[in-house]
Amino acid sequence: MKVLFIGGTGIISTACTRLAAEKGIKLWILHRGNAPRIPPPESVGHFLGDIRCNPDQVADLLRGHCFDAVVDWVAYTPEDIRKDVEIFSGKTGHFLFISSASVYQRPVPHYLITEGTSLANPFWDYARQKIACENELMSAFRETSFPATIIRPSYTYGPTSFPLVVNSREHPYTVADRMLRGKEIIVPGDGTSLWSLTFHADFALGLIGLLGNSPAIGQAFHITSDEVLTWDQIYLELGKALGVKPRLVHLPSELIAAAEPHRRGGLLGDKACSVVFDNSKIKRFVPGFQAATTWAQGVRIILDWYHADPGRCKADAEANLRWDGLLEAYADLLRKVRGE
Repeated sequence: MKVLFIGGTGIISTACTRLAAEKGIKLWILHRGNAPRIPPPESVGHFLGDIRCNPDQVADLLRGHCFDAVVDWVAYTPEDIRKDVEIFSGKTGHFLFISSASVYQRPVPHYLITEGTSLANPFWDYARQKIACENELMSAFRETSFPATIIRPSYTYGPTSFPLVVNSREHPYTVADRMLRGKEIIVPGDGTSLWSLTFHADFALGLIGLLGNSPAIGQAFHITSDEVLTWDQIYLELGKALGVKPRLVHLPSELIAAAEPHRRGGLLGDKACSVVFDNSKIKRFVPGFQAATTWAQGVRIILDWYHADPGRCKADAEANLRWDGLLEAYADLLRKVRGE
């Protein structure tokens, strides 16, 4: 099988790249040349190009190539999907678009989310753009039989990332560092909302099992773990793995979003909501799929990767200052309310 990944160097896609290579798939990745933290196997072929900024150049680059399956990890707008359909029509037997489980209606209408749950997210433009992408792709499927499948990951992590709500993107070890130093840790809400974390190697089992799977064409799938945890449990397990008892402070999600506006969509439109996924569909289409890595195991894989090189264990000084200021302001408000 000959497969193309558009992207292929991110947290989720690196595990899929590795598994595809292990299974003997002839894999090519189209990327901009940015070195991933975890390099792909040597057997993987490379096309260097930016399909989002220079789609015509990429079309020329891929001229003469046909693929059994193409996976686009980096499409974020309907225009991106229109370009994909233009470039790959007649050049692939299966096209898989990586959407997001944040497209499901928020707040959720029923505690158990299936692929048939309504798509609507008034809080987050990212989710609305992904919904628009899905609509564009399904129109191409219905009108021209473009062989499309939609994939909706939820919070998927790998050894290089900490799947937490309030953390530093630039230096993901920051929250672990705060725990080790006995600093307070911000948790949204009361810490009891439910969440599902999926290890990237488990996600890869589902995705690779769908490649070239013709009954999956025209379908949508979320590929997520069966494990459901509260945010308190997630943070406490990190503390346990570090050998400390973390000092969790519960702040209203609206307050966090007001203090850090860049988190507003991802928090109010996603992580502040309880999510429980029905995974029966991916298990029917990919027999044997099972997300076997628990968070208790996954968090230790993450810490092992960071602690293997002390240079990775950097803290974000600017983020720490912002969080300390927010925590102090909240503490002042509580003291005033209590009349202290």
